[in-house]
Amino acid sequence: MALDLRNTPVPGAREYYPLNKPEIGTVLDGKHPKLFEPLDIKGVTFKNRIFVSPMCQYSSSDGHATDWHLVHIGGFATRGVGCIMIEATSVVPEGRISPEDAGLWTDTQMAPLKRIVEFCHAQGTKIGIQLAHAGRKASTYAPWIKDRAGHGTSWVAKENENGWPDNVYAPSDIPFSDTYPKPKAMTVEDLQYVEDAFAASAERCKQIGFDFIELHGAHGYLVHEFLSPLSNSRTDEYGGSLENRMRYPLRLLQRLRSVWDKPLFVRISAFDWVEGPEKADDGTYLQWGIEQSTIFVSEMLKLGVIDLLDVSSSGLSSKQKITVGPGYQVPFAEALKKAHPSLVVGAVGMISDPELAESYLVEGKADVVLLARELLRNPHWALYAARKLGAKVKAANQYERAFAEWV
Repeated sequence: MALDLRNTPVPGAREYYPLNKPEIGTVLDGKHPKLFEPLDIKGVTFKNRIFVSPMCQYSSSDGHATDWHLVHIGGFATRGVGCIMIEATSVVPEGRISPEDAGLWTDTQMAPLKRIVEFCHAQGTKIGIQLAHAGRKASTYAPWIKDRAGHGTSWVAKENENGWPDNVYAPSDIPFSDTYPKPKAMTVEDLQYVEDAFAASAERCKQIGFDFIELHGAHGYLVHEFLSPLSNSRTDEYGGSLENRMRYPLRLLQRLRSVWDKPLFVRISAFDWVEGPEKADDGTYLQWGIEQSTIFVSEMLKLGVIDLLDVSSSGLSSKQKITVGPGYQVPFAEALKKAHPSLVVGAVGMISDPELAESYLVEGKADVVLLARELLRNPHWALYAARKLGAKVKAANQYERAFAEWV
């Protein structure tokens, strides 16, 4: 019988792509490192445990993704990662970090995202989106514009620079720093408006075809601002005690869960990194830390509103003092995994060495690793990691010649 030598296409794809079988980034045979074990979360199977962290690109047009995003995100989909998370995407225009941030507050923003999702799916890669609101850190410049402005000068994007400095709001009217906008304290109506916007964006995610949603509750943006006593000085039911400070974030998550039945991830900052303890001798919390994070995760689990915890830290205070180094945030993930063994936990923070990344999973400190800057430096990191760990992993058909000696 003659062989069928046709270059098989991906079934149902919007245009022709060669079918990769098995999927890019799966182990071919032999050694199976933990990094390359599949992971099932709420019925969605991720082919390996190397996840792409959200990375703001400051390259959107009025919140709409562009071909920059197609190339940036699509490039990871062809290079062996287990899943990709699209950058912090605001649910309202004024919730963007910068005027060039991504958004999902209107239906016209769906088509370019759907094109990206369909491409990633055609390459056998799962893809989700991080829904966000920047809170008091909104209406600021993109990083390279901040660099141009210089340290100590205002980083507020003004109206003639497409900013909205008079429409920045947060739990309380406490600015991030003197160089950031002065926010307005959110009213009850504001809280409902933002909640409804998160739900509407999640409905759009369904139509787009995302595999999961992550709520951005870290890095000093709106959700984190409600959680931390450094940024939340409210005297109503949403401020003061830990129970009150958790109330609005949990309310948002319950609303998201009511409209979204696929995996729901939550990124938190486990520690504010401000000098001093998490709480005073009298039990008063002074900043957000691992004790409160542990309690917050317990509440999310009780409500059934979390399927993966993405553990980062910092970003809430301009007074933070961080000790950085490879894997410097992994101990936070480890502590929360130990406290909640059944929960899928992701570790982040200057992860670049494959052996170290593998050790975090083997030792039970986390279930997945999330990379950002290292993948910008080396988009083929998954294949590089496999080689370092002695595994044979599928490269894209189109790239096999470059990796023949590796497999």
